[in-house]
Amino acid sequence: MASTLSVAVAAGDGIGPEIMAATLDLFQAAGVHERVAFRPVEMGAAVFAKGNSRGITDEAIRVVEDCGVLFKGPMETPKGGGGKSINVTARKLWNTYANLRVFKSLPGVETVYSKAGLTINMAIVRENIEDTYGGVEHRLSQDTIQCKRLITAPGCDQVHRFAFHTARAMGLTRVHCGHKANIMKMTDGLFLDRFRRAAQDFPEIESADVIVDALCMNLVVRPQTYQMVVLPNLQGDIVSDLCAGLVGGLGFAPSANIGNHMAIFEAVHGTAPDIAGRGVANPTSLILSGLMMLRHLGLGREAAAIENALLATLESGARTGDFGDKASPALGTAAFTRAIIDRLGQSPRTVPAAAAGAGSPFERGPRPTGQQVIRTFKNLVTQVVGCDVYLDSPLAPVSLAEEMQRACADTPFRLTLISNRGTQVWPVGSVFTECVDYYRVRFELRDGVPAGTIGQSRALALLARIAEAFTVCSYELLRTFDGVKGYSMAQGQ
Repeated sequence: MASTLSVAVAAGDGIGPEIMAATLDLFQAAGVHERVAFRPVEMGAAVFAKGNSRGITDEAIRVVEDCGVLFKGPMETPKGGGGKSINVTARKLWNTYANLRVFKSLPGVETVYSKAGLTINMAIVRENIEDTYGGVEHRLSQDTIQCKRLITAPGCDQVHRFAFHTARAMGLTRVHCGHKANIMKMTDGLFLDRFRRAAQDFPEIESADVIVDALCMNLVVRPQTYQMVVLPNLQGDIVSDLCAGLVGGLGFAPSANIGNHMAIFEAVHGTAPDIAGRGVANPTSLILSGLMMLRHLGLGREAAAIENALLATLESGARTGDFGDKASPALGTAAFTRAIIDRLGQSPRTVPAAAAGAGSPFERGPRPTGQQVIRTFKNLVTQVVGCDVYLDSPLAPVSLAEEMQRACADTPFRLTLISNRGTQVWPVGSVFTECVDYYRVRFELRDGVPAGTIGQSRALALLARIAEAFTVCSYELLRTFDGVKGYSMAQGQ
């Protein structure tokens, strides 16, 4: 049968080429190549080494966008200065806004939970585009560096609806939202609010929320509590790796990144340069990620055959050197893959066999004609009520307050707050609060000046006056949205 689907393939760095070759050999033995054409593309360390700070060639971008699906091995992330993570870049470039990882106990992979007779079977959905992974960072003063955290309502809506739709498709009955809305009341608060809104459209699925630190404790103590958890980007990154530890490590953790038009399936473990080229790497994570890809493409029959062969192989005690009974000999990458190929057509005996599922060929929507602006809230009434000015200054809070009160003396604004590292230090504070050289100075409308009677220009005029004597790092306009404050209080305020 002629190939009907195309998948871009990036082998990766370190052990990537070895485990990718093994995985594709397995797929070919299972008949996948009769349905899928795999097209190699250049990404990763070799591209960075040529001076390309994106880590991906223009031709690779074109091929991936033509295919709509990218299958990739692990890739190096430049340390410190230089190019951004190619893994994060790819997810954001193609707006694969939902990261799905499914964690299952596997036969032959011993953990403290398998020893206790506890079976792990859960999913983590991680928002993939926003949060601190925007990578928006600035040095604000000699001692202070900022990372800006961005959470949007449309981004929350996309990932939450994906989570509930996926839970429904998987037959799950409960979805939790992990968050830190008790501290980050506006950003994580929005994430939680949009989760609750999305849940209303899925009444057959129980919804609940959990603070992320309690979630981490619970996952270790009683992981069976959770079927699916959806989290913001950074928290989801950490929690998904924690869950990988429950089932034996990242070598057994598949990963899918799904958007409206593009999808990326990848191994999320490291490149393991210490064993690269030795033919001993464990390909299981990439194989499992590939199975998620095959099901995404509608190849449920082929995916089930490979998964059952993998489970039967693990049941037999076959292993690579990173897991299993150390009394039995470890197989290399190729030999381990051959053991799976030899069991194609078999089913596991100690765990349930994977079902083929109905499946249908993956159909992409039309290619966007341009970059789309997505919105959730529209036509809210907004009013300017002040501004926060961020200053690089070595002054003590009291001295800074005197200067700022002079600056706003004949303006519609009055000085109401000075904070340092998020803690109020004026008009009240503690002598034990140590300050750094970066302040937030808040100005709000004077009594008797109605909201809505002035615009942004008056705040900018105040900003310009302050900038004559101080280094202004940035400023944020304070507004209300349908009468609700669009800004947070300081600690201790």
